[in-house]
Amino acid sequence: MAFIKPFRGVRPQKELAEQVAALPYDVMNTEEAMEMAAGNEFSFLHISRPEIDLPAGTDVHSDIVYQKGHDNLAAMLSKGVLLQDEGDCYYVYRQKMAGLTQTGLVVCAGVDDYQTGAIKKHELTRADKEEDRVRHIDLLNANDEPVFYTYRNHPEITAMVARATEEAPLYDFTTGDGVSHTLWSITDRTVIDALTRSFAAIPTLYVADGHHRSAAASRVRDLRKNANPKHTGVEEYNFFLTVIFPDNEMTIMPYNRVVKDLNGHTVAEFMARVADRFDVTPIQGALSPSERHQFGMYLSGKWYQLVAKEESFNESDPVGSMDVSILQDNLLSPVLGVRNPRTDQRIHFVGGIRGVGELERVVDAGEFQVAFSLFPTSIEELMSLADQDKIMPPKSTWFEPKLRSGLFVHLLD
Repeated sequence: MAFIKPFRGVRPQKELAEQVAALPYDVMNTEEAMEMAAGNEFSFLHISRPEIDLPAGTDVHSDIVYQKGHDNLAAMLSKGVLLQDEGDCYYVYRQKMAGLTQTGLVVCAGVDDYQTGAIKKHELTRADKEEDRVRHIDLLNANDEPVFYTYRNHPEITAMVARATEEAPLYDFTTGDGVSHTLWSITDRTVIDALTRSFAAIPTLYVADGHHRSAAASRVRDLRKNANPKHTGVEEYNFFLTVIFPDNEMTIMPYNRVVKDLNGHTVAEFMARVADRFDVTPIQGALSPSERHQFGMYLSGKWYQLVAKEESFNESDPVGSMDVSILQDNLLSPVLGVRNPRTDQRIHFVGGIRGVGELERVVDAGEFQVAFSLFPTSIEELMSLADQDKIMPPKSTWFEPKLRSGLFVHLLD
């Protein structure tokens, strides 16, 4: 069963919501965060990326950065920029982007479900990123950014959520990237209880985006549990902030790859090696693959279509037959020498929202020598693999639109 609970959300004054709302902390670097928050004292980046308020060059993992995030949250609360609702609520968060709509329920999920496997994950976490989130959440005393979960669509839940959107919204605005954001609250205890019961009948939730935040929430709970001799299991630190979307509304984009060099090969040598495992066809114009096992490759100002040869992978292997695995196992590792894409500094990843034009740009600028466009992983693949307790290769999925941070915060006490 999937346990969810309502909570007293901390959220912006209505007239400040658009100024507060910010992209997630992990889709930008410090310099980009500074630029986004420039001239906006209310930007949530002052909390999620607090190094922007410290001297240039400050180590983002230093104690002073985490303390600054805590201080900035406290200041926004004391100034009334952020306010806490008086009673426990669920919230409904709808986003629209380029004809796509996703409507999720904002809840607190249980650390126990995460630890026992009722919440399924599909990626490994990096120790350094996980530790960063543990320190951030613990000192902040809050889940400031939600985890992005999905579940197999349930008509009864969909109907209840839809009815909630018939009421006047708390916020309704469109950000500069053209994505609209609308938030409603559910305060009726009858509806809250009905939603809680409906989710209790769902066996599994799936992490879509936010593996590090989920793992960090689990570790923070354990830290506080061990430090609290009166621990009961119902304290707020046992739960963490989540937005749960039905699977039929999820949009996954490809996560493309760029590599800095050809691993010592000439272009001719490299092309010959690629042809061992792929059918290679020169094409006119950029390629966004239209089916599984097809790839685009941009090299020396030219595009090529690569189609994986049947003998290069095992279709019955749920992980090995993923396109990200085929590319890694047949080209990135044996030809380009990228053995571990999680740690190798020669490979970088480009979210599909940037389009294949970004691949051309970085190669033409000399930042990278070769780029690969992929067909996106499907939500069915993600859930099937998670159900089998399989782990996807790193950077297998890019979800859009991204949840905005700052519209709801969960305090841990």
